[in-house]
Amino acid sequence: MTEPNGASPMEIGIDSFAAILPEPETGKPPSAADRMGELLREVEVADRVGLDVFGIGEHHRAEFLDSAPAVILAAAAARTSQIRLTSAVTVLSAADPVRVFQEFATVDLISKGRAELVVGRGSFGEAFPLFGLDTRAYDDLFAEKLDLLLALRETAHPIWQGRFRPALTGQGVFPRPHQLRLPVWLGVGGTPESFARAGLLGLPLMVAIIGGSFGRFRPLVDLYRRAGARAGHDPATLKVGVHAMGFVGETDGAAMDAFFPGWAHLTGTVGRERGWSPPTRQQFDALAGPDGAFLVGSPQTVAAKMLQASTALGGLARITFQMSTASLETSAMQRSIELLGADVAPIIRAARAAA
Repeated sequence: MTEPNGASPMEIGIDSFAAILPEPETGKPPSAADRMGELLREVEVADRVGLDVFGIGEHHRAEFLDSAPAVILAAAAARTSQIRLTSAVTVLSAADPVRVFQEFATVDLISKGRAELVVGRGSFGEAFPLFGLDTRAYDDLFAEKLDLLLALRETAHPIWQGRFRPALTGQGVFPRPHQLRLPVWLGVGGTPESFARAGLLGLPLMVAIIGGSFGRFRPLVDLYRRAGARAGHDPATLKVGVHAMGFVGETDGAAMDAFFPGWAHLTGTVGRERGWSPPTRQQFDALAGPDGAFLVGSPQTVAAKMLQASTALGGLARITFQMSTASLETSAMQRSIELLGADVAPIIRAARAAA
């Protein structure tokens, strides 16, 4: 477990897609209302055990309940006191930035300054036809809407004009958030242009790594840092976070056996739509192994792998676990969150403090 000298604290958290998957005993999914209640209890547990951040994704599909992440985060804000609450990610290309800003400013008021946004283009395309948008304008939509969202952070009365939305000529956009400046991270996959854009804008970067290895993303992270330096941004502000598949169990075997069924179910569902080969246990074991990008195992295994990931990417400010693909009863999911906060986090914090 090694880290670069001068390492700063690493934030540790969870991202949930509010997946509604079959229960292991019955093979049937829980009701949507019951699953939502379980999700809010998961946020409460994360807050209680001292994790730093909890994110809610955005999807418009039958197997997820997170099409309105700001509503879920507002409910979580009322039940928690310390943990930061973020989107993971807001599909900004398919949204109105004014409405997004108002919603998250409201969450920020409810939480007394704990709201954040991770914005991206999204890895699923359902939102575009749902809201009457042309997928051929995929990147142009995102670039323009990000420009407006960042303008809204700076003033309540923006003067702004674009191609895809009526101009703003000084109308007031309210409420304003509790924080002086609502934090906005840029969520990216593997497109070099997205990494460079985040650097040029000086935005913190959240990298979704859901396969392969952490090290293969190092050239893209370096591109982000170079772009930020060329744009004149302080290197200390160019924070890098990673969103990865993860689950903590009492032992490596227990964690892998618990996480695999839900991962295989969801990956198989998406894979059939995209023409992928069916997922296998061998493939999963490789991703959860020493060279793979899954953070699945005992507390000691997971902590060691997190520190290795940070070293491979030149230092990480945040790692969030996407563990909602585990098809588990509530108590098992909550136990994993407890292990992450009580056992994994102290190892990480001690290693960073020593560095």
